[in-house]
Amino acid sequence: MSPDVWMILAFAGLLIAGVPVAFSLALSGAVGIVLGLSPDMLATMGTNTYNSIAKYPLIAIPLFILTGLIFERSGVALRLVRFAQALIGPRHGGLALVAVLVCMIMGGMSGSGPADAAAVAMVMLPSMTKAGYPKPFSATLIAASASTAILIPPSVALILYSIVVPGVDLRALFAAGLFPGILAGLALLVPAMLVSKRYGWEGGTPIEWAERLSVRSTFKQAIPALFAPVLILGGLRSGLFTPTEAAVVAVAYGAIVGLFLTRELSLRDLWELLGEAAIISGVVMLIIALAGIFAWAGTMLGTFRHLAEWIISLTDNGVLLLILVMLAVLVAGMLLDAISIYLIMMPILIPVMQHFEWNPVWFGILLAMNIAIGQFTPPVAVNLMVTTEVAKIRLEQTIGWALLFVVAMGCALALVAIFPAIALWLPRVLGYNVD
Repeated sequence: MSPDVWMILAFAGLLIAGVPVAFSLALSGAVGIVLGLSPDMLATMGTNTYNSIAKYPLIAIPLFILTGLIFERSGVALRLVRFAQALIGPRHGGLALVAVLVCMIMGGMSGSGPADAAAVAMVMLPSMTKAGYPKPFSATLIAASASTAILIPPSVALILYSIVVPGVDLRALFAAGLFPGILAGLALLVPAMLVSKRYGWEGGTPIEWAERLSVRSTFKQAIPALFAPVLILGGLRSGLFTPTEAAVVAVAYGAIVGLFLTRELSLRDLWELLGEAAIISGVVMLIIALAGIFAWAGTMLGTFRHLAEWIISLTDNGVLLLILVMLAVLVAGMLLDAISIYLIMMPILIPVMQHFEWNPVWFGILLAMNIAIGQFTPPVAVNLMVTTEVAKIRLEQTIGWALLFVVAMGCALALVAIFPAIALWLPRVLGYNVD
């Protein structure tokens, strides 16, 4: 067998053996270098790992991770939940609607599905359980809704996509992800409301005027949280700061909110959050760094080119091939995290995308929607693992509900695939280059 085949088999074997993705990428890349190039070329591994992370836009990833942690600890999620509950009032599916809306707003601050899921689950699960919602349903709904965080800007996944795919404007990606993210949230809300009404979860008593008055006070408390996405997106649109600088602004704003407005964050808490963000970011950066070895070996051996040529040879029908690619990414999303998928699959998919002249911004959003579905689809569902841990239930109990929401978000994905304008209209209106 050729060296590139050995490299792919080594990677698959290491994953099956339970070796972490980062080290699987590095070791299989080393196998490719030794068998296909020269053992002496192992000396390039240090340079490749450094070059993989020595990129200015990557600074935004740890900063947005820190932003999500700060807002989670600042009591922002609780204030958003109270405002949404006061606004919607008691009705069938009311808390389900609140959960989806709060996840989408929190996603506009953290850019991370698991962080979004953890923050909202800790606040919403007790209320939903008390209102009669089964824990498996609530945990799955929150996990699915939190997956919109990698679509609604700022998104860590889209930041990485803009780095991996040359020539793609991150601001255009952020703008393109907004409407598909909202569409995905609405798609999840429809079955949630229908199921809630069918089983009679929560009362249907109309909201009283006394409760309407509480909307004003809860809105005032929620203003700092609601203003965060406006600050980030408004600053990007006005050109006041770049996406990387936006991450710095988001951290500073979150610290001000937690320390001086909600006053639920102390300097000691902030120091602990810096350490926690460093640990999470270290894991992310380790994957990116060691994936550089795999990427360099695959490029030098022609592995990615051979795989891309094989995929293109499957059919001349671009629509059929797009469906096959989406299915492959969906399966990958069920097994791997978003960062690993982008680093492993994009060197293969970029030539395919260029061959069929797919719009790179639109294609990036489709990939993100696929990966979002994978975040709450067993067996490896990172968001679902978080919410089931909070709910103290087994992952197997959520499979039925997860399939329901997979179908719902799959419909949203199909709409964006059929009508690219859903993703591309806003960045074009804002004057970003999407062609």
